[in-house]
Amino acid sequence: MVLVVDESRAQRAMLRIHLTRAGYEVNEATNGDDALAFCTSRRPDVVLSDWVMAGMTGPELCQKLRNGATDGYVYFILLSSKDQPADIAFGLESGADDFLTKPTSAAELLARLRAGERILLLQDESRKVNARLTETLEALRKAQVAMDRDLNEARRLQQGLIGERHTQFGDFSVSNLLRPAGHVGGDLTGSFAINAQRFGVFAIDVSGHGVAAALMTARLATQLSASLDQNAALFIDEYGLYDSRPPAVLARYLNHQMLSDLRVDTYFTMVYAVIDQQSGEVRLVQAGHPHPMVQRASGEVELVGNGGFPIGVIENARYEEITLTLNPGDKLVIASDGIWDATNPSGQMLGTDGLSAIMQTNRMSEGLGLMEAMVWSVLRFSGGQQEDDISALLIERKAAP
Repeated sequence: MVLVVDESRAQRAMLRIHLTRAGYEVNEATNGDDALAFCTSRRPDVVLSDWVMAGMTGPELCQKLRNGATDGYVYFILLSSKDQPADIAFGLESGADDFLTKPTSAAELLARLRAGERILLLQDESRKVNARLTETLEALRKAQVAMDRDLNEARRLQQGLIGERHTQFGDFSVSNLLRPAGHVGGDLTGSFAINAQRFGVFAIDVSGHGVAAALMTARLATQLSASLDQNAALFIDEYGLYDSRPPAVLARYLNHQMLSDLRVDTYFTMVYAVIDQQSGEVRLVQAGHPHPMVQRASGEVELVGNGGFPIGVIENARYEEITLTLNPGDKLVIASDGIWDATNPSGQMLGTDGLSAIMQTNRMSEGLGLMEAMVWSVLRFSGGQQEDDISALLIERKAAP
């Protein structure tokens, strides 16, 4: 629809004839006020307005329309006998889309209108696309809210996989730390009683991040749970008592299971240890996990292990079993690479020296207090940035009286 605004009845009649013949719906207004009132009630697609009119001029009418006098966009063409560049510039700066000099030929008028139609069509398509994008973004926002809610619940469930954060086995205490880099992660630590004399501890880091890694940790948590009937590390001996598979045997079993039964692209690193509560003997396997560290009662720190292959990488991989003794007052720390590989703003990794320094600084701390101090120290070193999941297992033997 085209609205013709002109004080001259003859001029309006001439424009109406041209436009009607071209198939346009035409309405008329004799001045700017009438035109503004019409646009408020019925928005035209195009306004053809004379420049010079009593009361409100054409540029003033255009400015009012641009300032929100009507909903939607109106294509505005100014008609004037003025043809100086300064006049044309002023008209366009007032918000007009086009400018025609009187007298106007029918061919030029229709050509300008068709150009305006193309612009209006593009704007209409743009509005539709924007509306669809708005709907899509709202749907995505709702999906994100639901996903965040589910992931937060998954995080709480994953935290529950480690069971008690602090557990006592005779003179030994076990403390667990689990801090995913995102909602959920691929790290897992835990402990379980084997029998009245021994207990097992494990630290696992599944490759990758997010939901896929978390699902694998959930499966492994079941296989190393405190439920004796489900724990893959345990078996019933000839006397009907529970006993533990040797750590290296468990590593081989899990490696075969990952490659033959699960057949997934995921792998994981692990330290699994069996600890005798009476003698303090520790038998452990290191399968690609960072080195365990023993802090003696004297404060001296020792690295344990030679690395080993991760679980689920090489079929028939051989795993070495390591034996050590925890004496009264000793501590065994098993930390994930989220701690070892923490990097400061200069690009320097924490590594052995950094972790040893943290243990030396906090040697008087115990249990969960030491775990929290370790996290605080690592984050301070990295400038508050956590790029990977952080987990650690602390085994402490009570000091002699």
